[in-house]
Amino acid sequence: MAAAEEAVALSGADPGRARERAEAVLAEAQARGPAEAVSVANRALALAAREFGDLGLAAEHLRLAIAAARDLPGRAAQARLSLVTVRADLGDPEGGLRVADLAERHLTGLDRHRLGVQRAVALVRLGRAAEAVAHCDGAIAGLTGSGDARFLAGGLVNRGIAHTYLEHYAEASRDLSACLAIAREAGLDHLAVLAQANIPFVAARRGDIPAAFAGYQAAEQALTGYPERLAVMRADFAEALLAAHLPGEARALLAQAVPELAMAGARGALAESRLLLAELELLVGDPRRAKAGGELAAQELASQRRHAWLPLAEEVILRARLAEERPDPRLVHELRQLAGRLVWEGWAGQAAGVRLTAAELALTLGDHATAAAELRLVIATDPAGRTHRLVRHHATALERALRGDRPGALAALRAGLAEVTSGGERLTDPGIRAHAARAGGRLAEFGLSLALADGRPGTVLGWAEHCRSLPRVPPSVHEDVVPVEGPGEPVLVAGLEDLGLVERLRERLGGAALMELVRHGDRLAAVVLTADRHALRELGSYTAAAEATVRIRYGLRRAGLRDTHAHNEVAAEAERLGAQLLGPLAGDIGDRPLVIIPTGALHTLPWPVLPACHGRPLCVASSAAAWLTATTRRPRTHASHAGADPVTAPASPPSTLVVASAGPRPRVVAVAGPDLRHAEAEAAMVVRAHRAGGVAVPSSPGTPPPPSPGSPPWSPSMAATETLRVGATCGDVLDALGYADILHVAAHGRFCVRSPLLSSITLGDGPLMAYDLLRLGRTPWLVVLSACDAGMAHAPVDGAPLGLAGAFLDQGTACVVAGLVPVRDDEALTLMTAFHALLISGRTPAEALATASRETGVDGFACFGSLGHPL
Repeated sequence: MAAAEEAVALSGADPGRARERAEAVLAEAQARGPAEAVSVANRALALAAREFGDLGLAAEHLRLAIAAARDLPGRAAQARLSLVTVRADLGDPEGGLRVADLAERHLTGLDRHRLGVQRAVALVRLGRAAEAVAHCDGAIAGLTGSGDARFLAGGLVNRGIAHTYLEHYAEASRDLSACLAIAREAGLDHLAVLAQANIPFVAARRGDIPAAFAGYQAAEQALTGYPERLAVMRADFAEALLAAHLPGEARALLAQAVPELAMAGARGALAESRLLLAELELLVGDPRRAKAGGELAAQELASQRRHAWLPLAEEVILRARLAEERPDPRLVHELRQLAGRLVWEGWAGQAAGVRLTAAELALTLGDHATAAAELRLVIATDPAGRTHRLVRHHATALERALRGDRPGALAALRAGLAEVTSGGERLTDPGIRAHAARAGGRLAEFGLSLALADGRPGTVLGWAEHCRSLPRVPPSVHEDVVPVEGPGEPVLVAGLEDLGLVERLRERLGGAALMELVRHGDRLAAVVLTADRHALRELGSYTAAAEATVRIRYGLRRAGLRDTHAHNEVAAEAERLGAQLLGPLAGDIGDRPLVIIPTGALHTLPWPVLPACHGRPLCVASSAAAWLTATTRRPRTHASHAGADPVTAPASPPSTLVVASAGPRPRVVAVAGPDLRHAEAEAAMVVRAHRAGGVAVPSSPGTPPPPSPGSPPWSPSMAATETLRVGATCGDVLDALGYADILHVAAHGRFCVRSPLLSSITLGDGPLMAYDLLRLGRTPWLVVLSACDAGMAHAPVDGAPLGLAGAFLDQGTACVVAGLVPVRDDEALTLMTAFHALLISGRTPAEALATASRETGVDGFACFGSLGHPL
């Protein structure tokens, strides 16, 4: 018996050893016949199997444990205690609660508190997170000081998960931290790993995407060998990423998690993951797959008697039908019925959203009475959470607009937008800005539709900026970046005209022009702003422009492969698209430098190939407000530190980092990635060019240049990189980002269209990921990414483009020069040689790139963020 009990205790720390001991005990017990030892040994084997992800085997061992203890009600109850979570994870949480009720009759002392820990798992599966917290509260109180570190830690992790679903993120983090500390102190390494695996889930749900990715990487390594636990962790993390509106990243994880969950027999988590994937398909615009996935999830949830979750699957199915079917009164009726079921099961916020959709559909069908009735229900209901409040603001605006009260409608929309950031989330990360924009996107889009109907360009520009940059804390100005004049601008307000930001844009534009593209449905228009005028111009079909963008990108890729026909096809397509997008603006923009604020798929358009843009200084920005902030930034200069050439590097390293110390010019860092024929030559060219232009290099290793005001503190390792060409690892480059003013990277780049934050630059020791940049406290003023597709951006909503260039800009970089399509290595070297020569001669980055492209005939690069300033 003692050995069997020891195996049970060991299962939380080392399930492999626990299994070995339990097998030995079971063999001996079966030979000798003591039923109690057989029961406990089977329970130990079940717990080990559970940790290794074999839920079916765990359930079988617990069945045997209960059968062996038929005359030992206390031991049978202990086996049922363990069966609660297994049944829940197998997809029968209701059955798990019934098992808990059976066990409770024969449990005493600490076992009753342990049962509360187990019950919480089933309750969370059923969407009853508040009840789960209550059970954990009682269990933790009873287990504290008892010496049972395993169940105390388990109670803390279960309560942390429940708090996360309730959006109590501070409490969730405290519980997971406490669980981690207790598990490590008690030597329960496996439990510590499970606590660690939930950290990225909490981080992503609260909006800290960089911390979430970092935690996910650590947890993925720690859970190697535990496939079911790893799959559940991936599914939970995917759910959190979807909540943060990073659907590509969520889908990539679910693609791994769903088959792993199916193989493990984890039917509970599998049903939830299928539902999550269906929601994701709907979000990214694939209603057919969303409907199929929703129907499969609904079948699995119904078979598991998880009735509280069923209306959520029904909502996905119905919204998918709305996207595919013609408007019909029957759909209005089904939406109203579904709203009632959602309220009954406790999903009040979702019910309000469904009622709003029913009202909008009824209006489309001309049924104003039904629409008004549904809007009144939404407005009259006390909101259950922030999303519900946003829906009520939208319903109020729509109801007022129907009564002809346009000012009142706009006031309700502005109040809703102010609500978007009322929770105080960190909105400096691009993924979090995407989250905020999603939450208030429908409000802003409704306001934009009203503004377009009104036709005043200033009002349209204001609401377009609402859609792009919902209220957020302005990015701080980094120590080594100084504004041109005054502090950084506020990012968004109740309307640009209200605080005179139109005038501030005009002042900052000088001799340049700004065009902000806006769309509503398939309607595409542009607001054009110069120092002396602004206008609203119609540009035709958005779909036509987006399709032409795809054709141009495809043609440029073919041209890069020396397809002789592709150049003519690209030229013809570019001329047609240029006529659509820039022809109507010709009288407004003239030959001015141009600031372009794209929309949707036009973020990926290589604008310099359009005839009207070829040779014209231009930049692409995510919003007018973002451009206004970026254009205030300039790099500091540093005191000169004259010296001889740097120490020679080893011949042909796989990737190298070359740093030229600046004085009085900025510090320049050049990186050469592996497997790129001209990368070494390009990095060397950058250093030679800036040295010849007045950049001095220290004379010996370990001798730092004298610090300048506002510079980061110097360390010996930084001094070494000032004088040596070293292996350019991810760590080297991340360190260099802390002190460089100009970064030039010649390396392979990869844009991940489904997972933009997984876009990367290939370095000597692996990829530097876009999400790695989100934790930097400082980035260079100018970044040049001489890498294929490094400038590609994915915008989950306008104003929040994600990818490498977007990550740099969101961290404080003023200007990024990056490739939008593949460019041949030799052509990139030719272009960049001309670019840096022009930059050193006093041109702005945008001017230097435009002139270099015109002189070399190499297209495919663009300037992002701002036009920049002369060095």
